[in-house]
Amino acid sequence: MSATYRSGAPLLVLAALTASPPGLADAPAGGAGAPDSERLPIAEIVVKGQIMDRAETAFSATRFDATALREQKISQPEQIFDQVPGMSIRDYGLSGVANSFSIRGFGDGGHGGDLGVVIDGIPLNEAMSHADGYVDLNVIVPLEVGGMTVFKGPVSSLYGNYNRGGLVKVDTRKGGDYRDLDVSGGSDGLLDIQGAVGLEPAPGQALNLALQHYQSDGFRPRSDTRRDTLSGRWAFPLGADTRLALSGRWHDADSDSASYLTEADYRRDPYGINANVQNDGAEKSFATLRADLSHQLSSNLQLLGFLYGTEQDFSRWFSRPVGGGQWRQREESYDREVAGAGISLNGQHEAGGTPLTWVAGVESYREATDYVYYDGLDRRQRTGPAINDRRTELDSVSAFAELQAEWHPLFQPSLGLRYDRFDGDCRKQGPETGTSPCSELNDLDNLSPKLGLRSDWTDNLVARASWSEGFALPSGWIKYQSEAANLDPVTFRQLEAGITWTPIETLELDLALFEVDSDGEVRTVDTGIYENYGETERRGLEASAAWQPHPSLSLSAVYGVNDSEVLKNADPGLVGKEVGGVSDYSATLQAGWAFLPDWRVNLIWRAVGGYALNADNSAYADSYDVVDLELDWRINPRTNLYARVDNLADEEYAPTRFMFGGENLFATGAPRQLRLGLQISL
Repeated sequence: MSATYRSGAPLLVLAALTASPPGLADAPAGGAGAPDSERLPIAEIVVKGQIMDRAETAFSATRFDATALREQKISQPEQIFDQVPGMSIRDYGLSGVANSFSIRGFGDGGHGGDLGVVIDGIPLNEAMSHADGYVDLNVIVPLEVGGMTVFKGPVSSLYGNYNRGGLVKVDTRKGGDYRDLDVSGGSDGLLDIQGAVGLEPAPGQALNLALQHYQSDGFRPRSDTRRDTLSGRWAFPLGADTRLALSGRWHDADSDSASYLTEADYRRDPYGINANVQNDGAEKSFATLRADLSHQLSSNLQLLGFLYGTEQDFSRWFSRPVGGGQWRQREESYDREVAGAGISLNGQHEAGGTPLTWVAGVESYREATDYVYYDGLDRRQRTGPAINDRRTELDSVSAFAELQAEWHPLFQPSLGLRYDRFDGDCRKQGPETGTSPCSELNDLDNLSPKLGLRSDWTDNLVARASWSEGFALPSGWIKYQSEAANLDPVTFRQLEAGITWTPIETLELDLALFEVDSDGEVRTVDTGIYENYGETERRGLEASAAWQPHPSLSLSAVYGVNDSEVLKNADPGLVGKEVGGVSDYSATLQAGWAFLPDWRVNLIWRAVGGYALNADNSAYADSYDVVDLELDWRINPRTNLYARVDNLADEEYAPTRFMFGGENLFATGAPRQLRLGLQISL
């Protein structure tokens, strides 16, 4: 695979020498905390059999267990993404609004539909909240997470829409006896309180609870935020072979926002606010209930089922330039109702002496969203009719199957297949001034195959290769237009090869090459007339390793480089251009030193390359790097006191830049931040 990479190539040498582990070798086989050597735990309640969570996966993935997540002292689960090779965070700096993530050459993960996120197998992506596939990870308490796995590209047949760039699978803690508390406070009125409890109320029962209260005044004017989250899960037997788990989640958030800065604003005061910004902010309430049922059909066959429901209200007020030096405030509100159900068979068998692990199932979701959109507000007061006041429904029925065989150490294939079918409609609920389509959704379906091969050449040298397909529905309102009945989903095909090498016990290296080709991107031929036409190629390299040259010293780094090219577009002038909003490279290096038996210092350096700001690549964002420092004092085996300084050098930088309303807008990164924290485990 040939590619031309931008600046940052010298980091590859450093990454190859001191990068951090890819997480492939430590992905447990099922529920959180399962040892690597175990197969899929038949007795545990999961939504689907997680073949790809096994250590013997043929696909690139990075896994973090509960211990690794807690060591990072994070307030948001997404903050761990800096430790994933090739992944970067584009922080919008808008309190209460989801950020974007770059992965595998896609730049709209989180804020758009390039990255799928599931919690205990249930998707968090929202069909019509601000953007197709929008997802807010703030509804998850970091301390409740038992494991988090980031899969690269559309490799999982267990999940369909929104995972073309990758999939984040979050598993909450299930079972166990623990009482954990994390409390931290610091700059700009920061207070983060997290607690998690694991109990056994009665023999065979498990109760897991978690909560978080987070608040901050923010480092810019009118940027205060507050969020509260509570989650719980109770699992109990219904007989010798059947278990039921009931779980719920409640989240409430209220934030103010300083919006973006123009270039002139940023050069004058990167931590100020534009005079045209009104009382921006966001409000959100989120609640879910679910039930999971597990029935043991035999010693190697398990039936799993789930029922799921969500209620969510989300409103956002946003001031932005609209051209000619003018700014306007808009309101977007989304009231969502989601219901889902699914059933799957999960098995482990042997055929001719070959161990087989497999899963097959069906699931269905119905998502309805009441959407209103107003523009030209006067400090959140509506001054005219709605541009949009409508209700959308997106219904899906899916079938999936996956098989992994261990015929020989050199030949361990994975086979997967997923079929998705979508229908729904859009109905106007009041007068509108907008003209975007709103009618019955044209039925769409997609069949996605996944093929992978793992080969253990030696005990310390493992190769992997895979080919997989993913898809995306026509974006926005286009799919709700009868004239677009001829459209098919956009197809994404990924080809990947990788290798993991452990030359000595204290050093592990990993390298992956990938290419993702999209075909059938939607273009507008004329007003109300669309066709599948565009093509784009994304290529890249991801490297990681970990080295512990001495018991008191550890070194690690992750690195990724991306190169993209538009191959076919309705605008010939865009052919040959790169995809906007995707960093050329990203790297994270860490050094930890236990200079005394109970004291440890960690130094973290993060660098992110520049990216195109617009489709014609005429404007380009600058690269940036920041350094963080952390000091830990292990008072006793159950108590840890820490101090952390983020952006140690107090660098001025903008993690997010883009063109909007004819302006070059900046989202400022945080200045130097101090945080003191206490972690207690009982």
